[in-house]
Amino acid sequence: MPSPTSRLADPVKPLLQSLRLAAPGVMICLMAAIAAQFISEHYGAPAMLMALLFGMALPFVSDPQSRTASGVGLAARSLLRLGVALLGARISVTMLMDLGFGTILLVAAGLVATILFGMALARLLGRSASFGFLTAGAVAICGASAAMAIAAVIARPGRGKEDEDDLLFTVLGVTLLSTLAMILYPILAARLGFDATASGVFLGGTIHDVAQVVGAGFSISPEVGETATLVKLMRVAMLAPVVLVASLVMMRQSGDGPAPAGGRPPLLPGFVLGFIALAALNSLGLISAALSDLAATLSRWLLLTAMVAVGMRTSIQRLLSLGPVAAVVLIADTLFIAVFILAGLRWTGHF
Repeated sequence: MPSPTSRLADPVKPLLQSLRLAAPGVMICLMAAIAAQFISEHYGAPAMLMALLFGMALPFVSDPQSRTASGVGLAARSLLRLGVALLGARISVTMLMDLGFGTILLVAAGLVATILFGMALARLLGRSASFGFLTAGAVAICGASAAMAIAAVIARPGRGKEDEDDLLFTVLGVTLLSTLAMILYPILAARLGFDATASGVFLGGTIHDVAQVVGAGFSISPEVGETATLVKLMRVAMLAPVVLVASLVMMRQSGDGPAPAGGRPPLLPGFVLGFIALAALNSLGLISAALSDLAATLSRWLLLTAMVAVGMRTSIQRLLSLGPVAAVVLIADTLFIAVFILAGLRWTGHF
């Protein structure tokens, strides 16, 4: 009969093995992040942008056949989520109240309007409404994560290859567009004379992926980065009701819910729950200032490392090989939500 120690070691061994396999890729990402921080401190360049550019210069590190691919994947996914979750230690209910009901309403309205616009445009250009929902949902909520969650509930029997192609295009497309927005939107916010709050609302309310929102926000200032992250996580939290509604609609149309291989992803990502939990503890005064600062420092390094990995996994060539009509839909969705949020900020007197 195995001892309690051996039973405990059984699940630990595969975990340690996975960490050993991921270590080379993570270490390369970390070294690039250190270089990005060095350039930022000595030459004034935005650290997040430098991390992204270093990653894009090293795409071979994420090659699936390389020893470093698993570590890059771990950095782009798990380290990113952990870094964002730790930001919750600096967020409180007071900050959310400072955003105001108008901001919350603006972000929610922008999400719904973008999804409806994307579905209508896709049908107008000869694509299916489900493709429009997939692309617009990814743009409106949280990029690739939303695309994968939505794809799981709109998958139809007999269209496996087509659904996979649509998902691949959407993930690649929102990654590239988020990268471009991360570079261009802070410049636009500065040209429009936005203050820290307006800049954070604009960046968090329009950029697709969490990583690029964090990069864009903190490239301006910590205050803008925290506001942008908070607004972005408001959008991420809306993934749950959107996917739930989509699932119910699909069940009604097909008679039962689709059951994609591998099961559906959770409605609310775990890193969002972690962010909310830490924010709640901070709101209650249970996180000291020293611990909050430590969490912020650790979060910054995790996010820099993740940003390098995101850059390594960005493939412009593969995106350009896909259909022009699909690209028009995705770009139009991106422009629509940007114009919608800008119009809302204008209407509320931010510029």
